[in-house]
Amino acid sequence: MSSPPQAPLDAVTENRLMGGRVTLRQPARGYRAGLDAALLAAACDAGPGARVLEAGCGAGGVLMAAAVRCPGATFLGVERDPIAAALARENAALNGLSAQIEVLTGDVAAGFAALGHPVFDAVLANPPFFDDPNSLRAPSAEKTGAWLADDGLEAWTGFLLKAVREGGSLTMIHRADRLADLLSGLGVGAGAFQILPIHPFADATAKRVLVRARRTGKAPLRLLPPLILHARGGAEKHTAEAEAILRGEAHLKWL
Repeated sequence: MSSPPQAPLDAVTENRLMGGRVTLRQPARGYRAGLDAALLAAACDAGPGARVLEAGCGAGGVLMAAAVRCPGATFLGVERDPIAAALARENAALNGLSAQIEVLTGDVAAGFAALGHPVFDAVLANPPFFDDPNSLRAPSAEKTGAWLADDGLEAWTGFLLKAVREGGSLTMIHRADRLADLLSGLGVGAGAFQILPIHPFADATAKRVLVRARRTGKAPLRLLPPLILHARGGAEKHTAEAEAILRGEAHLKWL
C-alpha cells in the first residue's frame, strides 16, 4: 500500500526510535519512517483490548511505536509491498511484539472486505501525499508508491471508513494543503473532527495536519492548538514539546 512491489532490497539499515525503545530495520533506499510516522504513532491512544489497523504500514515504523505506546492494544498492519511487509514482521519479532502485531500483504485498492477481518476500534494511515504524477518532480523508483496514491486519496478514506466500527476513531496525517480533501473524503461517513496543525516554526504556516474523526460522529469540528516542531535560533533541534513526543515521553492529546 505504501509502495508497489519492488526488487529485493540491496541494503537495510537498523535505526533506534523513541529514545532507543524501538529498533526499526528499514530500506536504506526508498521510503523510510520519519517525523510523520512518529507523530502518527504518538496520536494513537488505543486502550486495553482495542484492535487497531494501520493501512500502508511499510516496514512498520508506526506499528512498532504505537504498540509500545499502547501495550494493551493489538495491531494489524496492511502493506501491498511484500518486501516491506516482510520487514514489518521482522521488526515485530525484533522488538518482541509479534504477539501484539500482525502484518498482512494487501492493497487499499482491493477494499477492506478483501481482508476478511471484522471492523476495528481504530484505524491509522499516512497515505501517499500526491495523486497526480505530473504535480511533482518524479521521485526515485523506490519512493514512487509512498509518494503517489495510484487510486487517489478517496481510495484511502473509503478503505478506512469501511474498516472502523461505528464510534471508532480514524486518524490520518497528511499535507496541510490537502485538509479540505481529507475532510471531504472522511465526511461521507465520519464526523466529530479534530484537527491538529503541525508547524515547522511558530511563525511559519502548517506543513502537516493530523486529523482525528469518529465513525458517524456528530460533535462539532474542533481546531486544536498547534504543535510547533522547531524554535528559530534555538540550540536544540526540536522544541521541548516535540522532543518529548518523538522520544515517546509524551503523547499527542485529543479532546
